[in-house]
Amino acid sequence: MDYVSALVPPVVMAVFFIGVIRVIVKTQGGANKAKEDAVVDAALARAEDARQSSAHTDA
Repeated sequence: MDYVSALVPPVVMAVFFIGVIRVIVKTQGGANKAKEDAVVDAALARAEDARQSSAHTDA
């Protein structure tokens, strides 16, 4: 029975890992992709504007 208790944690972690990968793959793209991309682009633009504003005030 020691071999069973030794194999259970790696098997459980492997199943969990496969599940996480499947969720990640399924959530890529789809109907919300354009909306998610727009949110990321807006956040990057705000960060870039803030960086440029601080560069102008520092100079």
